[in-house]
Amino acid sequence: MSGLRTFVKDDLAATTAEFALMVPLFILFVFGAIDVGGFAWKINRLEKATQMGARMAVVTDPVATALLTENYIGRSVSVGGTTVTLVQGSTIPAEALGKTVCTTSGCSCSANCLSSNTANSIALTNVANRMRAFDSSIQDSNVQIEYVGSGLGYAGDPDGMEIAPLVTVRLVSMQYQPIIGVLLNAAIDLPDFAFTLPMEDGSGTTSN
Repeated sequence: MSGLRTFVKDDLAATTAEFALMVPLFILFVFGAIDVGGFAWKINRLEKATQMGARMAVVTDPVATALLTENYIGRSVSVGGTTVTLVQGSTIPAEALGKTVCTTSGCSCSANCLSSNTANSIALTNVANRMRAFDSSIQDSNVQIEYVGSGLGYAGDPDGMEIAPLVTVRLVSMQYQPIIGVLLNAAIDLPDFAFTLPMEDGSGTTSN
């Protein structure tokens, strides 16, 4: 009985026991701090990748190939409830082109569409390649390129593309894999990233 009392009162290993209890919490704290920094770094890289993707998209061949040859002379467009027929030199109103979304599956549009929904998959891959310079986890399937009327451009422009749409590069379905998440086999779904610029040259395959 006296041996049991001695064992109960023995506190020689108390520090070791407390340390053993604290180590898992400390490790979780350290991993958590690393994950917070990694999350912010991932967000920064994806935002920059999206910005540079948009820059690439406005100076190189459009994914929506019909933009290159679309003829707006004689096109009737409803502007503020009034139908306007475009003639040579008319400013092309924003309403002339509805939102056209291009992905690896092709282009789609619901209203005021281009004459063709043909997609240039090489042009989309070129944009995605530019974005991968900032984050290698980006896949072609994560990239969407949207075109919508801007009010810029002239019907019958002899110098190339008649309309100069707003171009939005959107990065979708990206995830962040935290260190703690590896242990739990879980990843964090990230929000979409988007950046918009007006179309510029819209020709070629390279960007500065």
